[in-house]
Amino acid sequence: MISLSRAALASLSATVARPGHDPAAIRTGVVHFGPGAFHRAHQAAYFDRVLDSDPRWGIAAVSLRSAGTVDALKAQDGLYTLAVIDREPSTRIIAAHSDAIGPGEGAKLRTLLADPAIKLATSTVTEKGYCLAADGSLDFNHSDIVHDRARPSEPASVIGWIVAGLADRRAAGAPPFAMLCCDNMTGNGGKLRAACVSLAREWDAGLADWIGAEVAFPDSMVDSITPASDPAFLARIAEQLGVTDQAAVQRERFTQWVLQRFNPADGPDLAAAGVTLTNDVQGYEQAKLRILNGAHSSLAYIGLALGHETVFEAVSDPALGGFVDRLMHDDIAGALKPVEGLDVQGYADAVLGRFRNPAIRHLLSQIAWDGSQKLPYRLLDTVRDRLAAGQDVARLAVPVAAWIAFLHRKAQLGETITDPLADMLAGAASGSDPAAAVLALRQVFPAQLAEDARFRDAVVAAVPAFLEGRATALLAR
Repeated sequence: MISLSRAALASLSATVARPGHDPAAIRTGVVHFGPGAFHRAHQAAYFDRVLDSDPRWGIAAVSLRSAGTVDALKAQDGLYTLAVIDREPSTRIIAAHSDAIGPGEGAKLRTLLADPAIKLATSTVTEKGYCLAADGSLDFNHSDIVHDRARPSEPASVIGWIVAGLADRRAAGAPPFAMLCCDNMTGNGGKLRAACVSLAREWDAGLADWIGAEVAFPDSMVDSITPASDPAFLARIAEQLGVTDQAAVQRERFTQWVLQRFNPADGPDLAAAGVTLTNDVQGYEQAKLRILNGAHSSLAYIGLALGHETVFEAVSDPALGGFVDRLMHDDIAGALKPVEGLDVQGYADAVLGRFRNPAIRHLLSQIAWDGSQKLPYRLLDTVRDRLAAGQDVARLAVPVAAWIAFLHRKAQLGETITDPLADMLAGAASGSDPAAAVLALRQVFPAQLAEDARFRDAVVAAVPAFLEGRATALLAR
């Protein structure tokens, strides 16, 4: 079977949507570090729409570590399949990549970053790919940063490459490219700016000042579930297309890219492609954390107690689905401050729609990991805000109680608790009064919250219902 290519486009099934532009006519205007599945399913799909009306915004895909994805893109003329998995699935060919650069092609990358036609650089390299310390600053002890300080002309890190590219722009008297971090870290643009300025200062104080003053590092938030492209998926795509595609990706229909407003000179019309431009990225992050992630954790701990395995199964349970609906709309969304451009109740509706997608198999057991790190932000911040406003928290106490009962069952059975505080949690939850013991853990529950009778009493009263198999009664709240 032949591979996907420009020449093969005409022979594809009529059920497959073709690009709305000529793939051979696009020009490179974006450099992207980390062309993994999420980038190809998310940012590249937005730029693919931009290219339908403006050919200047082709993407050069850059992989600093592995050649697999860039080799596949090169072999397929930059084309690949995006499969949207939903009740009504769809398949589309993405033609957003105009170039691909892999390991050992540093000279080509350096030349490209110096080209004034490159107006944007973007990245999805995961949080650890930015070589940051625990406090969010650049980790000067990281081996890649140690290398880049000593050999700035041959960077090893993404930070090093960004700074080297900007240094070349400054030396040539050319305007800088804007740098868009697309990994979900709170204040990601500010963190990336600080890291680049810190490394630049090791090379040239003037360069550091120029980067700090002249380069845009807007904050952003991205969201879309992107399951792995396993061999079974690639085989299905080959059967549907009649050609092989080693770069194919799949995602849910919902996709979101929230970007802090900035003013790139003659830049792409990202808003027309569906990107949300706002001055309040943090508000969108908080809505996602509390509504989507808070509901996810609630479904996980309550759903597991009821014998469910996936998010779809849990939300399809009439009692649990109705409870989470009320929790999201009345308790969580109602406690959020207004966010510019965001219909919070509509967002909660969209999240529920995502949960009800039967094509996404999201395991509750995985969502249940690391509860001590997640619940303070996903649920307890909402509890705190509602208490401060004199509002009821009885419904919010239910998923917290479910987590404590989850820990108790794990401890009693000797099963592994996947959490950085596993030993501490197991010790607290294994006793005769797990609610009181877990609520006493100040690493999770601040004293002001744990000692507030309105919250504490509601949690303590709910835990026995989960331990004794009476959880369904709590879901009528």
